[in-house]
Amino acid sequence: MTLEIFAANEQSDHPVAIERWSTLARAVLESEGAAGAVGETEVSLLFVDEPTIASLNERFLEKEGPTDVLAFPIDDEPSPSGRSPDEGGTGPGATEPDDSDLLLLGDVVICPAVAARNAVDHGVTFDDELALLVVHGILHLLGFDHVVDAEAERMEQREQQLLARFHRGAS
Repeated sequence: MTLEIFAANEQSDHPVAIERWSTLARAVLESEGAAGAVGETEVSLLFVDEPTIASLNERFLEKEGPTDVLAFPIDDEPSPSGRSPDEGGTGPGATEPDDSDLLLLGDVVICPAVAARNAVDHGVTFDDELALLVVHGILHLLGFDHVVDAEAERMEQREQQLLARFHRGAS
């Protein structure tokens, strides 16, 4: 049972401690029971510039401009089996079932430039803001949301608990 965090810094606006944020993501995932559910769990944690996150925001959420964090959960739908085009039976063109011991949770994309501005607005450090965004994105991958007030309150409460345990408690 392994938990793989692929982390990459694809921007140069602000220095990012990749290992630190990977460790936080891993701690949150383990705390929430994401590790151990299957053989291997994978998550991507990407730090990007404003044009990249603005493009993703417009393409996937139909919102203009850069944002601080986006989460892209990967649906755990099994691949269809059988032949194309009817996907029935076996024979030439049949697809092999996916390895059921692999769970791809999804991607968390963070924009440090937006995080830096938000940190000033929120009266917190840049590291505190990045920590919140990592936790927030991971919780989205795990099914948390904030569309409805009750869900938003539950998500914010869990964020604060995880930050106290793994970020502020580790400082």
